[in-house]
Amino acid sequence: MTDLLAARSQMAVSLAFHILFACAGMAMPLLMVLAEWRWQRTRDAGWLDLAKRWSHGVAILFAVGAVSGTVLSFELGLLWPGFMGRNGPMVGLPFALEGFAFFLEGIFIGIYLYGWQRVSERAHLLAGAVVLVSGTASGALVICANAWMNTPRGFVLNHGVPVLTDPIAALWTPAAGQEALHMTLAAFEAIGFAVAAIHAFMLLRNPGNTFHMRALRLSLVVGGLFALLQPISGDFSATQVAQQQPLKLAAMEGQWETEVGAPLRIGGWPDAATETTRWAIEIPHGLSFLAFHDLDAKVVGLRSVPPADRPPAWPVHIAFQIMVAAGSALAGVALLGLWLRLRRRDPAQVRWYLWLVLLSGPLGLLAVEAGWTVTEVGRQPWTVVGLLRTADAVTPMPHLALPLLLFSLLYLALSAIVARLLLRHVFASPHEVDHA
Repeated sequence: MTDLLAARSQMAVSLAFHILFACAGMAMPLLMVLAEWRWQRTRDAGWLDLAKRWSHGVAILFAVGAVSGTVLSFELGLLWPGFMGRNGPMVGLPFALEGFAFFLEGIFIGIYLYGWQRVSERAHLLAGAVVLVSGTASGALVICANAWMNTPRGFVLNHGVPVLTDPIAALWTPAAGQEALHMTLAAFEAIGFAVAAIHAFMLLRNPGNTFHMRALRLSLVVGGLFALLQPISGDFSATQVAQQQPLKLAAMEGQWETEVGAPLRIGGWPDAATETTRWAIEIPHGLSFLAFHDLDAKVVGLRSVPPADRPPAWPVHIAFQIMVAAGSALAGVALLGLWLRLRRRDPAQVRWYLWLVLLSGPLGLLAVEAGWTVTEVGRQPWTVVGLLRTADAVTPMPHLALPLLLFSLLYLALSAIVARLLLRHVFASPHEVDHA
């Protein structure tokens, strides 16, 4: 295994593991705060139990996310010295602000967990809100650093080396706002449905359990709302990518030729040997319209640059198709739940719908992983678009295959431990079952 492939593989494994905990750190506090708010409004002890259970989940996921995030920060320096040595100052501000948000989140998680009956109810709810805001800000600020790699700004080149001139411009690049919004919506959508799926499973085993019915309804509202908002953000993202990263769009859509009125492709397999996308369903003018809101807009194709400068089409295209399909399926599940509500049926008591929620639970997490594949692989062969190639950023250290294997095994073990802790301390049914 080459140094480049091993370094990229290890970073991919670490990122794929950490991103799920980052999503949970953004979204779980919202569920926790909403449950406590409902308790303060209704004085129903079931909502208080749910808020405390979910707060335990926030603590567990925060602890593991902190560890995996620390590993990622070390890997940036150890595996990618070419990137950090040249471009560290450009991403320094978002990472510094992310660190501040992370510590703020940790402090207020402590206040929330140990503040029951020690601070006023209003102050306790406010502490939960700070956890929510700081966790969301932490994730968004990391996205801003990633956005700089896609659309670098705020620097001048001095003998080929970037020198920071405008920290705010480097923080808030053309891609930053939309990337942060899209990822935040994805996190709330994915975690909302993942939590709903777990409680749907519990209800299938124990129908009528009030604890799980409350949890399912609330998590479905959160996941469903953000699933319906995500396509709007996706439309904005497509426009931004088309304008700022046209080759990434070409790889996403399997677009080889620069074309006026380019078609939208559903499915298909990009073949680099023949430079065609086979077996795709094509909607005439669809890509031009979605990317530029103009049926006859010109879309840049992969053939516009030499093969060495193109992102690999097939993994980007397939990952993009998976992301869109998973997101569309979750939006459909959300609309079905709304339809049941309009017909005065409780989704938490409709068995076929519980099965549907259970089966759709992993889709949001799958969409997050696929979306990050599109973002990272679609930027290749660049670490920083137009400034630094990935091959020039990697460490020359040999024998990276062994650390890759060890870290992969470690992440698998941590995943098993976290799953057991969550099932035991967060999602297990209360001892007393209340039938509604």
